[in-house]
Amino acid sequence: QVQLVESGGGLVQAGDSLRLSCAASGRTFSSYVMGWFRQAPGKEREFVARISGSGGWKSYADSVKGRSTISRDNAKNTVYLQMNSLKPEDTAVYYCAAGPFDHGLGETRYDYWGQGTQVTVSS
Repeated sequence: QVQLVESGGGLVQAGDSLRLSCAASGRTFSSYVMGWFRQAPGKEREFVARISGSGGWKSYADSVKGRSTISRDNAKNTVYLQMNSLKPEDTAVYYCAAGPFDHGLGETRYDYWGQGTQVTVSS
């Protein structure tokens, strides 16, 4: 139903900015919550940001709040993560995820995941 492809990662220096993109297929894109997650070597996957289907609601992890912005363009079936003032601790593989909000559980069920894009921040 949905395929996700991330892009925009790369090697940058501390203090630089990146804009990650996630292109989605499927006509149900606008109905899904979209999230960004990341996983550093040897660490567990962690939540970064999420946005509602309409784009009206957003949330961020404390580690990126204030220097990151998640947005989406449903006409282009694309979600973005703008990251500024990057730090070495931001180094990770970043994954895009999508899924419906489960009203019974009160949480998003991320059924679809992209392949990931590498972000490396040097000091």
